[in-house]
Amino acid sequence: MKACGLVVEYNPFHNGHVLHARKSREKTGADIVVAVMSGPFLQRGEPAIVSKWTRAAMALQGGVDLVIELPYAFATQKAEIFARGSISLLEYLGCDSFCFGSEDGRIEPFITAHTVISDQSAPFDAAVKLAMDAGNSYPASAAKAYQAIIKNDGALDLTKPNNILGKEYVSAALTSGFSIRPYTIQRVAAGYHDTNLSDDSIASATGIRKAIQEQGESLDSVSSYVPKPTSSGLEQYVSNFRSLHDWEMYWPLLKYRILSSSLSELTAIYEIEEGIEHRIKQMAKATATFSQFMTALKTKRYTWTRLQRMCIHILTNTSKEQMTNTNLPSYIRLLGMNGRGREYLHTVKKDLPLPLISKLSSYQKQDIEMDIRAAQVYALGLSEPYQASLMKREYAAPIIIK
Repeated sequence: MKACGLVVEYNPFHNGHVLHARKSREKTGADIVVAVMSGPFLQRGEPAIVSKWTRAAMALQGGVDLVIELPYAFATQKAEIFARGSISLLEYLGCDSFCFGSEDGRIEPFITAHTVISDQSAPFDAAVKLAMDAGNSYPASAAKAYQAIIKNDGALDLTKPNNILGKEYVSAALTSGFSIRPYTIQRVAAGYHDTNLSDDSIASATGIRKAIQEQGESLDSVSSYVPKPTSSGLEQYVSNFRSLHDWEMYWPLLKYRILSSSLSELTAIYEIEEGIEHRIKQMAKATATFSQFMTALKTKRYTWTRLQRMCIHILTNTSKEQMTNTNLPSYIRLLGMNGRGREYLHTVKKDLPLPLISKLSSYQKQDIEMDIRAAQVYALGLSEPYQASLMKREYAAPIIIK
């Protein structure tokens, strides 16, 4: 059985994701579609609006056959490390290919970008440093540096978010010498950061979340942009837990962590560097909401995404030491599968190079401690007894949809 891997967050699963899964299966000739999906906290430094279990169920009803979790140590990282963890897990699961959506839509420019940057790493790094010294963020600096080196009007545009991730996916596979092959399909309709809903049936997850938030968690305005299982899954989640998740519900916890920590304690947190802890403390004292805090904290040098990731690590008390000790995934955690996924897993299970976790209570090793802590903190956004209910689900058997 041929398997194609997807790197996803599904926050939430929408019509564009249905198209991605279907076209990836068609383009690669795969029998099975495997999704490696972020857990409670995401790459852009945000809490997922619903739990990973609900998002996995949505995916399994929308064209995905097998869903595994991308551990916290990779899910809340910059693009390079996020990609390395994701593609490694798909390789370990025996996937023949992976397919990502991109603004470019052709795989050759991604391979070229990887080759050029690898072959000219010294001038590239020097150009990046020069741009960052001028006050640019790292993503903007990397895009400028690549354009300066390749000097080609048709070169891959590394200012585009999906192109950035796609280049890192390709680099992760090629640098590691993996057998998994890269493919890409062009992203259609809404862009990654588009916040407006159009007349088309495809909108970005960012736009869908914004519409839900503005409508006070009413799903009427987004029903045409998501499959029915997503609508019912979101409605059921609100019914079961009384709320969807967003940053504002964690603001009191984050503010407490910031104000009760010393500067040296904040400095020990992953991604806190260059004295940003002083500004974090100052702005936490002066603001009343997470939105106000982020607006006050933002500078040209630090992207909104990077600052939010810092906040996630403060919230979960994740230290530099803990993250430094994480290089590659050390386990595969199963979130859900359908019949085809179960059949595929049965064929590859004996050859897996990592332990497969189908039930958390059966895995007692320390390397999963960050994931457990992240799940506990995520549940704290809810009121009781819903916190306990969500954590109980963390230790139960995974979703299986036949």
